[in-house]
Amino acid sequence: MEHPESGAGPTPAPSHDEPPGMRRRDLLGYAASAPLISAAAGLGGLAAPASAQAAILPMTPPDTTDLVDIGDAVTVTALPTMPLVKVSKVANGRVRLELPRFESGQGIATAAAMMLADKLGLPLNAIEVGSADASPELLYNQLTGGSSSVRSLHAGMPLIGGLATGSANAVVGQRVTRLDALDIVTGRKKFTLDQAVPDAKPTMVCRPPTINGQFVRINNTTAVMGMPGVLGIAPIPATNGIVPTPPGVAVMAETFGQAWAAVNALDVTWTAGAVAGESNASIQQKLKSALLPFLLPPLGALTVEGEFEFAAVSHCPMETECAIADVRADRAEIWSGLQSPIVTQQAVAADLGLPLDRVKVHAVPSGGSFGRRLFWDATLQAVQISKALGRPCRLMYHRTDDMRHGRVRPPMFHRARATMLLGQVISFEQRIAGVRLDTRHGFGEMLGAAAIALPNGFPQTVGNFAIEQAMFKTMVTSPYNFGVTTKLLTPVAMDINTCSYRSVHIQPSRLVEEILVDEMARALRKDPVAFRLEYLRLPRARAVLKAVAEAAQWGKAMPPGFAQGVGVHQESKSFTACIVEIDARVPADIKVTRATIAIDVGTPINPSGIEAQMQGGLCESISIVLTAGLHIQNGLPLEGSYSQYHFARMKNYPKDVKVIIMPPSSGEAIGGLGEVGLSASSGAIANAYARATGKKPRSFPLNFPVDFTPIPPGKLPTPVTVPVSA
Repeated sequence: MEHPESGAGPTPAPSHDEPPGMRRRDLLGYAASAPLISAAAGLGGLAAPASAQAAILPMTPPDTTDLVDIGDAVTVTALPTMPLVKVSKVANGRVRLELPRFESGQGIATAAAMMLADKLGLPLNAIEVGSADASPELLYNQLTGGSSSVRSLHAGMPLIGGLATGSANAVVGQRVTRLDALDIVTGRKKFTLDQAVPDAKPTMVCRPPTINGQFVRINNTTAVMGMPGVLGIAPIPATNGIVPTPPGVAVMAETFGQAWAAVNALDVTWTAGAVAGESNASIQQKLKSALLPFLLPPLGALTVEGEFEFAAVSHCPMETECAIADVRADRAEIWSGLQSPIVTQQAVAADLGLPLDRVKVHAVPSGGSFGRRLFWDATLQAVQISKALGRPCRLMYHRTDDMRHGRVRPPMFHRARATMLLGQVISFEQRIAGVRLDTRHGFGEMLGAAAIALPNGFPQTVGNFAIEQAMFKTMVTSPYNFGVTTKLLTPVAMDINTCSYRSVHIQPSRLVEEILVDEMARALRKDPVAFRLEYLRLPRARAVLKAVAEAAQWGKAMPPGFAQGVGVHQESKSFTACIVEIDARVPADIKVTRATIAIDVGTPINPSGIEAQMQGGLCESISIVLTAGLHIQNGLPLEGSYSQYHFARMKNYPKDVKVIIMPPSSGEAIGGLGEVGLSASSGAIANAYARATGKKPRSFPLNFPVDFTPIPPGKLPTPVTVPVSA
């Protein structure tokens, strides 16, 4: 038997693959007899005798995602225009695909090339992949999100291109290096700011001292215009299109260094933003007060419950927000990393009063995104700056801009409770309040986005509320048969810049559930892996858990301060499980020392890409569970650099990581991957922390000090200069 504070646990007990169901009248009978249940169940956390245990209750009502998830919706809406995706023959017998999805490091360009090579019977080196410009004829087929890109391209591959199908090939399923890997490591790959646009001048922006503060006036225009290299200064005109143009004062100069110096020299008067004065504590209090308390449980029932806080999380990919815009009286051309290029083109055309065919939008591959580039904020600013100053604009956000005035995963507050009767789980309730998620990008086209944005100018709209609820219902799932299961989302309208972030609702919701699963197992004196095997709903979920339990030697003895932790997850038709080992001897400096991950995506396209995604998910879980979050104070995040925002470094990543890719599942559709890798590893880390320290994880990130001197509001940090040795 496992001791509650021990890092060790017994070998998982065998369990039936298909636990029996339970009739509702049986449940009523058990509830009626609740007063006669052993007092130990209510007082000591002891399970009722095995002979009295009820059968495991199936999830009620059935999970929405078992019928349809967001990836299914993206795939179905993309199929009608798949024949319009451009595939052409180029020189030397090669074929070029204009990828209608956004490559930001996920490896989807390589996966698409592999599938196309198999379709045409060509070797992989005969396939080129470019990034398609905004193509309105594709309708819903150019939106990148929801871990759906490879799923939808796989389903649509028979329709793509119009080229003759070749003989059977065998590229899919092989380990392949990313097509652009060599260009990335040698510096040949061209990102947005690398584009050769004649006379596009470096531009940076002075931003308000609070989120969404509004411009009033510049107090020293003449002095700043006289600084070296400065070409122009312009307040960014406020627009009220699908989404508002972020406020700021632009400085265009001959170099980015000169623009940087001029931005810091500006003296600008601003009005306070709508959340001025808000802090993490005040935001969490508002979120908490938005949730109703739970009803009393049945008499004699045992409950496990908790309240959980999640700080805002910054997107801040390695490539900061940036865009190039060349706006003329009769036309405009744009270069930027965009997950939704069609609505970007349509929104810019509407803002400028130009016909759609006079606005050209190039979707440039990006150095990261995580959902941030569903919005086109940098493009909006670059367009207005180019128009105001009469020359092409090469706009770059500083890292401080990204963290303080970019978009964030919403702060959240969760309340969850599991109810157990006769040693079995009969219900699981989870209530989530979060700062409303901005979904005004819609489904990547103007009509839907415009409807979601009405009435315009409000932080929350009826359409935005409906889309967020739909996203929640078609993405957040539970792998367990916990009886009557409810998960309710309450968005709270606050004027904070939010956006979908990898597993925006999923990771925190599933993290909470995985934490309580461990606590339920402890209350019933059961091993965490055995308890999960007993309650998991689907054979594929049990298979990945069994695979990691064996490979990680679950239950092995560990020294004091060390522990294993486990998590299981299903999402987007994929299944994953993770067991980690942590060193918590120094609670303020917890280290993940080993991780074993199993992943079942149905049909693996590129095993190397799958491993990379799971490793990236592990790194992100280490970050946002342990150390990475934003401290909002007086209406502005304190963090303004990677030295202050504690995302994991290589030294924080375990040297021993094993990724087990499950064999193809016969008859199973291909599953998603991009967001799948977070939840199981997040749960495993939190549960290992609880087992190693004896503390219940309730506030994330777990280690969250302000151990830095914040950059003054409205300013950019002074560049770090490194002396060159002789």
